[in-house]
Amino acid sequence: MDQLIAELKAKNVLRQPAIEGALRAVDRADFVPVELRASAYLDEALPTAFGQTISQPYTVVFMLAQLGVKPGDHVVDIGSGSGWLSALLAELVGETGRVYAIELRPELCRFGELNVAKYPALAKRTQFFCQNASSGLPAIAKKIGGFDRIVAAAAVNQVPIAWREQLKVGGRLLYPHGYALVVEDKISPTDWRKTAYAGFIFVPFVE
Repeated sequence: MDQLIAELKAKNVLRQPAIEGALRAVDRADFVPVELRASAYLDEALPTAFGQTISQPYTVVFMLAQLGVKPGDHVVDIGSGSGWLSALLAELVGETGRVYAIELRPELCRFGELNVAKYPALAKRTQFFCQNASSGLPAIAKKIGGFDRIVAAAAVNQVPIAWREQLKVGGRLLYPHGYALVVEDKISPTDWRKTAYAGFIFVPFVE
């Protein structure tokens, strides 16, 4: 882990102590198949269960840096897969925050949930939903007054309206589109500030 941390710092992507702390607290080796654990600290994407992949650490750290998650935040993780990003988010939101992980494939959803369960304190802050993410989580959004952050790990052609509606004013949405990661800040119920960062490849979002 120390070598990976040093490598990410050398690449100038890991600059925030909170994110470094999350990386050290949530062992990537717990989210990959047993036979690949020796490769868990390489800065590259790896295959996981059911033909899926766990994202490259550089990409995950970049996403976390752009999200700007704070303690107490309520965060939706769309396409939660192996559960690694969900667990990192749960570490960052702290005891008063919550993470809502959505994964379409039931077997992959269960895989991610079992991985996060290796960290009981984080599992208490994380709720898994094995379902389509297009409609978001309207009941929860209504109950808590909207989400602070919504992050998707699959490339969308068009952002579902529900995601925009369920994000708080002042909240942030991060999603892949084409070969870029897009960050949108919700300035008002109808106004958004958008920034795109090129050079990323993700699997397509499945509805």
